Amino acid sequence: MESFFRIIFGGLLLVGGFLLGSSWKAKDSIIVQYESVQKEESIDEVASRKGLNDNELATIKLFEKSTPSVAFITTSNVRKDYWSQNVTEIPRGTGSGFVWDLEGHVITNFHVIQGADRAQVTLADQTTWTATLVGYAPEKDLAVLRIDAPGNLLKPIPVGSSDDLLVGQSVYAIGNPFGFDQTLTTGVISALGREINGVDGSIIKDAVQTDAAINPGNSGGPLLDSRGELIGVNTSIYSPSGAYAGIGFSIPVDAVKWVIPELIKHGKILRPTLGVELAPKRAVSRMGIKGLLVMNVNEKSGAERAGIQPTYRDQFGKIILGDVIIAIDENPILSRNDLRLVLENYKPNDKVKITVLRENEKIVLDLTLDEAR
Repeated sequence: MESFFRIIFGGLLLVGGFLLGSSWKAKDSIIVQYESVQKEESIDEVASRKGLNDNELATIKLFEKSTPSVAFITTSNVRKDYWSQNVTEIPRGTGSGFVWDLEGHVITNFHVIQGADRAQVTLADQTTWTATLVGYAPEKDLAVLRIDAPGNLLKPIPVGSSDDLLVGQSVYAIGNPFGFDQTLTTGVISALGREINGVDGSIIKDAVQTDAAINPGNSGGPLLDSRGELIGVNTSIYSPSGAYAGIGFSIPVDAVKWVIPELIKHGKILRPTLGVELAPKRAVSRMGIKGLLVMNVNEKSGAERAGIQPTYRDQFGKIILGDVIIAIDENPILSRNDLRLVLENYKPNDKVKITVLRENEKIVLDLTLDEAR
């Protein structure tokens, strides 16, 4: 009898266990089936459900498409205690940037990393990478960093053009204002052809003016057109208070497209030079000279080979004025800034025609540009 009860009890346990197992399996099956029908809504489905208009939907898609290309940049300084020799890392500032290529180059403003000892780049997937400085151009307020992130995490930003922009067209700025990463602001192009000052005081020509909100932390981030293509690098604002006042400026992408390859290849912009030393502006103004007075001509320079004459004293001690540069390839030269802006269109070893005044006579000389040292 005892063995009979054991058999019956064991059978009940087996059946109960089978039923219990079946119930869990059935529950698991229900969960799997439920999850399989719960698909994440697409942007179009959400827009349709919420009744969003076409402009809103286009902006949302642009943000979703462009965000993976935008980076958050943090900088710091390293301090070493004299007595303990302990090293302390002190946060310095934040800014924005964007992925340029699959080699890990990230573009930002020079003033974002200026004076920093270290920089870190946080990508859209929230991974953070230590950056190395590849090159910089203070006169253009641009810098190139590089991170060793794998290619599958890098999404280079599509690059557009700035030579056919129109006042009034929509623009979009993505960046990290005040440290709030992946922030989108929208606006229009307010004006074109503006001149703004670079970090070193040089003039940046053809800046794009926009009313899209640009605040501290946006610096170095992209300004995009409605196709999501890069048309500028956000760099500065005009504001009496230092906060956003409806006037922001971006470096035009056409300038970025020729500067960045130079920085990646050489670490700097290879600038051409005439090979002359010029008289101070004040002295030239006092003499009423319109142009650039040549004081000295460097030995073995393009200017020496072209026959440009320097200022000198004759045997009686009288000052004989040198050539006055008034044009390069028919571009008028009235100031040092004119000269710098004109030379930006050339590279070392390019040949130019330089017009000078020599004893009130115009002379045109052929000159091969040197590389500035």
